[in-house]
This record gives sequence, structure tokens and C-alpha cells, in this order.
Amino acid sequence: MSKYSKAIVASGHPLVSEAAASVLKEGGNAFDALVAAGFASSAVEPALNSLGGGGLLLGHSAAKGQNLFFDFFVDTPGLGLTNKISDPHFFPVTVQFSGSAQDFNVGFGSVAVPGTLKGLLHTHKRLGYMDLADVLAPAVKLAESHQLNKHQAYFLKLLRPIMTLFPEGKMIYEPDGNYLQEGDQQHNKELADFCSTLAQDGGESFYYGEIAQKIERSMQENDGLLTRQDLAAYQVKERPPIAVKFRDYQFFTAAKPSMGGALIGLSLSLQSKGTPPDYDFGSKEYLLHTAGLMQEVEKIRESGFQTGSDLQQFLENNEATNTATNNIRMFSRGTTHISIADKDGNCAAMTCSNGEGSGCFAPGTGIMLNNMMGEDDLHPEGFHTSPPGQRVGSMMSPSLLIKNNEVKLVIGSGGSKRIRTAMSQVLTQVVDFNRHVQEAVDAPRLHWDGEQLQIEPGFPAEAIEQLQKQVACNEWKARGVYFGGVHAVIPGKEGAADPRRGGKVIEVE
Repeated sequence: MSKYSKAIVASGHPLVSEAAASVLKEGGNAFDALVAAGFASSAVEPALNSLGGGGLLLGHSAAKGQNLFFDFFVDTPGLGLTNKISDPHFFPVTVQFSGSAQDFNVGFGSVAVPGTLKGLLHTHKRLGYMDLADVLAPAVKLAESHQLNKHQAYFLKLLRPIMTLFPEGKMIYEPDGNYLQEGDQQHNKELADFCSTLAQDGGESFYYGEIAQKIERSMQENDGLLTRQDLAAYQVKERPPIAVKFRDYQFFTAAKPSMGGALIGLSLSLQSKGTPPDYDFGSKEYLLHTAGLMQEVEKIRESGFQTGSDLQQFLENNEATNTATNNIRMFSRGTTHISIADKDGNCAAMTCSNGEGSGCFAPGTGIMLNNMMGEDDLHPEGFHTSPPGQRVGSMMSPSLLIKNNEVKLVIGSGGSKRIRTAMSQVLTQVVDFNRHVQEAVDAPRLHWDGEQLQIEPGFPAEAIEQLQKQVACNEWKARGVYFGGVHAVIPGKEGAADPRRGGKVIEVE
């Protein structure tokens, strides 16, 4: 007897949600569906996700009553390099969002050891139910051909200098000399062929065999750092998730290497120090409190706060928490996410990223490799300073909100540095303001970028005027992907997909 009458999928692309839903309809569980969605996303969201990137998964196994955290984010490269590369192939590209610009570094020297492919295969082997070939089938079909929608066309337009940096990218995204636009058919036959082999190969060639050899040769020829030894040494890591009390709930989120999970936990914990708000969402009190909270969390982060153990130490220090809450009172990448809950109560939240992509491809696979070694927020000590084989930190934070041992919300977001603020704002609205989950996802957001407060349109003018007296503000003219892409599911009830990313919810009865 099923626990719920329906399964629910929320993701950033209709075709990704449909891939997951098709697997659920065929009898797969939430983890089968999540793996199908992950592979499908690599085909239809190439500006956000790739099998050559990294990811994090937070799941709830109903049968075991366990909350699971799988870390398959990227490692620093360079194991076994015989000749030190003093000047890797590595250079900046500026991406102009509608309201703000951001620099990203690309090239062969920006590639970290990819984990997404191994992570998806590991998840299926550990928690899946269906045959892998059936789980892969939707992605194979989509990689062969699918129509480019408005949102993905926009993302590709933003990243055009990266997507067409090398001939492999031009072949996919500029097949006849014209860059792909909305409504065009996108084809990646090499990716389709590669995915078709995985049911038998299990990723062996990519991490240990012929493809690994070709990747290393390509790196050697172009001043890259990734080696066959890096690929062979890569492991998916299973760790306990972080658990934080938030009002009457337990918030479970990604542990190390996620920096974002601990920061969201910090934000929610500081809010829980006080009583629930007695003001309305969007009011001047809400904006002042939210902006003050963001600034205080950022100040704590800059002091060296990064991990779950840092969070635990902070929460045990009454003086530190009291000072932080008083300060708040005084103030008064390419990334994609998938949330799934099946009928049996299995829940899964997975966030994957390729950064913005390095422009470089794993030869013969149609897989663009990540540029995580070029993401400044992931390397606070500077680029190429960490030793090889070290797991890179991440802002990705797939999470579960649990009450009385039942999952009440499956949630996560894309959006690089904005992940933690986007998720914190949605969670606060759902719990403290009792807002409908889609209403909370749709609502305008704030983000403190360290210098000024970025503000989406939709807040009352008088509240913005009051905020401007306290802090430098940049008001956007339209909602944008800059502010994240939150996709959430309330098991057995409903889902919410972020319109900023063209998301879609599908219910399977």
C-alpha cells in the first residue's frame, strides 16, 4: 500500500520533469527517476549541467527510514603530473546578466575531476529499482534530438563564447554556422551514443579506460591539469547530512563539501533564535530583517565559517549567536536542481552543476567538462593553490525539511552564490509566513553580493525607499536567473518549479 496517492517531480526543464515522470510511471522509485532526470538534464540543459560536472544529493529512504547524503562534486586535478604546469590554459570570460555582470574562468586549466557521471551511476546502483538501460532511455532520445526552449536558448546565448570555444562545441551549438536559437532542434549524437553504452560499460571507459586516455592526452596537448590518475582515483562519498532545528522542523542539508548547506543552516538557526515574525512578507520590516540577516551571514562566512562543524560550534556559542541576532535586529553557474517524492515516501533532492563549462570536451562523448577550477567563490585561497585529489567546496545545497520523522519539503536551487539566499527566503516564507510553496518560489528575492543589495522587482516602493536609507541597492527591472532556480516538492501534495528557470512540476498518480 502506497503512502501517497501520487508522486511529484519539480525541475528546471519540462523535458527533465517528463523524463523523471516516465520512469515513475514505469514503476521506478524516486531514485530511478532522479537518475533519469540527471542524465536527461545533461542533454537538454547543457549550459547548466553536464556529466562532466559535479553534484550533491540528499535523499530519504522510506524503507530504511534514513536520510542520505551523496557527495559527487569535483576534485582538484593533477595527480601523477610529472611536469608541473606553471601556466595552465586558463582565462576569464565575462557573462552579462540583465542586471549584473560576472566573470568566469574557462579553458583546459579550469577543468576539475568530474563526478556527476559516477554519482548518477552510484545512486542507481545503491538505491534504484529499474534496469539502468530503461532509466537511461529518455536521455538517449533527448540527446539525439529535442527542441530548444526559450530559457535554454537564453542560457546558451549568455554562454556563447564558452559553448563555441572549440570545434566540438561549434559542431553541437553552431552546426550550420548559425548559433542555435529558440525553436531549433538540438542534436548531440556523441552524447546519445555514449549514454547508450553505460548500461553495459557502467562508466568504466570514462574513468579507467579508453576515454580516460583520450582525456589525458587532450589535457597534455593543451596545458590542462586533469590526468588518468585523477579519473581513476575519483570516488563518490557518502556522508551524514547536516541537521539543524528550524522552528518545529529539522532541516537536513548538504554537508561538506557544501559551504552553502552550512550557511543556509546558519541563516535558519539565527531566525529561529527569535519569535516568528509579526509583520507581512514584502513589508519594510521584512526587507530590513532579510537584508540584515544576509549581511550578518556574509560577515560570519568571511570570518572563516564554512562547514557543518563550524555551524555546530557557532550554535553552541551563546555569545556569538546573541551578537549576531542583535546585529540583525539593529539593521532592521551553471547549476540545476531536481526535487522528487514518490508514492512510497522516498524523497530525493539533487543539485548538479557544470559551472559555466570549460569549453573543453571529453573526446568522442559530447560531454563538455566543467570549469570548477575557475570559480572564484569555490577557491577563496586563490586559483590552483589546493593540492591534487582534494574535494572542492560547493554552494549547492539539496535539502529536506522534516517534522515528526516525515519529509514535509524537498528543496534545492541552482544559482551559484545566490543558492543560499534563494533557498533561505523560500523556506522562511513557507514556514514563518505560511505561504503556498509556489507563491514562495515565485515571490521577488533579495541578494547581498558583498557590496550592494540586489533586488528583484515586486516589492512595495515605500519598503524599498526605507531599505535604501540603510544599504546600497540595485533594483532590477525584471526577474532573472541570477536569483537562482528553486524547485520544491511537498510529498504527496504538490510541487513548485521556478519560472526563472522555466521549471515544470509533474504529478504521477
